Amino acid sequence: MTTEDIIVHIFCKVDDALGAVHKEVLAKLYPSEVVTIGILFALKGGHFRAFDRWLRRDYDALFGGLPERTRLLRQLRQHQGLTDALLGEPSLLCVADTYPIELLFPIRQGRSPAQMGGKNKDKGRWSVGAKLAWVINSLGDVCAWSWDTLNTHDQAFLPLLEMLDEESVVLADYGFRCAEGVPANVKLCKKGTWNERMTIETHFSLLTVICKAKKMHHRVADHLEARLAYTAAMFNICVSLWHDLHPDADPYTISIAQFSL
Repeated sequence: MTTEDIIVHIFCKVDDALGAVHKEVLAKLYPSEVVTIGILFALKGGHFRAFDRWLRRDYDALFGGLPERTRLLRQLRQHQGLTDALLGEPSLLCVADTYPIELLFPIRQGRSPAQMGGKNKDKGRWSVGAKLAWVINSLGDVCAWSWDTLNTHDQAFLPLLEMLDEESVVLADYGFRCAEGVPANVKLCKKGTWNERMTIETHFSLLTVICKAKKMHHRVADHLEARLAYTAAMFNICVSLWHDLHPDADPYTISIAQFSL
């Protein structure tokens, strides 16, 4: 598939889900177009300035002309709530885990009062950043997510898992253990047991390799939250597209490499 084909296929998926959302009178882009751009940014990764130059140079005509960069960035933040319509439905058995994201080098911590992120170790090295928590269903779709600073313990995300109490049993590792106990629907699994949990590790590996999500460059919490919202929607859209293009494949197969930008 060419990059233009990928953009068109993603837009069609998004528009099918958000077609009932009306465009504001003075807006240049339709909500489906804004969400599509946010998904493309999450898929491509890197700095937003570089992404904006790439999109404006090569694919501006697909959107009938793009607004100015800072205006587009504000629209992405304003429309992030629409990505909830692209989240998957919880299944009887779900899996939860966290993913560390580096925002800046530790030596730069404290240089600006506007900095966000917490300092903690990631894979044996110190880092300043955020922690993303995902809950995925049995088909691999992201059905819930949250985030906090990197120095936050995994147990801080237990309320997110408890929200699925009436719908799902959530498998999690011992990083979610809490002295006060865990919600009734959360099952803590020892290492080497319940290999179904490895599915979410595949998700995070694809985020690192395809989307370059291990390192993000946001300096404002609202924009980081929007990026993470579009990342969850992007993964679900790409997995759905992969199955549309490979109807005979195993329904539990997960792949987004074909849509790498």
